[in-house]
Amino acid sequence: MGVDDAPDLREALKTVAVALKGSGVPFALMGGYAAWARGGPEPEHDVDFLVAEQDADHVAQFLADQGLDVVQPPEDWLFKVFTGGAMVDVIHGPVGADAERSDVERATTMQVLSVEMPVLEATELVVHKLASLDEHYCDLAAVLPVLRALREQVDWERVERETAGNDFAAAVLFLSRRLGIVEDRSDTDPAARPVAAGR
Repeated sequence: MGVDDAPDLREALKTVAVALKGSGVPFALMGGYAAWARGGPEPEHDVDFLVAEQDADHVAQFLADQGLDVVQPPEDWLFKVFTGGAMVDVIHGPVGADAERSDVERATTMQVLSVEMPVLEATELVVHKLASLDEHYCDLAAVLPVLRALREQVDWERVERETAGNDFAAAVLFLSRRLGIVEDRSDTDPAARPVAAGR
């Protein structure tokens, strides 16, 4: 998808958000459009919503009952909703872990395209984005503009803690410090300084 698909994606976002509000189940806008709602660049791909794993089957059935085209792909951590020629991912297992209702309920309510909806907080968005990086997907051109746009809203210490096991995330954070996107604490925080070999 490209820039010309943005109107379809926006309409799909609104359509599915309004339907999800009617379900009575906690949900949140996540991914690229959540970052966009918080000041990031507009994505060119699908829209992402988050629901708890325990609510996924109910939500899928509810959306189908509303006349939306719900498809279960081979992956067991999401289902897809097609509306108006655009695709929406409803994710219940981001980055290899089942989402809990408490994860979803940390979202804050915002107006997105004139519709009030819960949107994941910036720190959570950056954690998800960095934790998803691996040898198959590490597109810095897609990651760095989001980090730059959201940097003042992000708890970077939490991001580092929660992505510490991902070498690709660590590399992106290192580069972000070198580029001045993230404050380099190594000069002021002794705990952030690397330990010299042999000590």
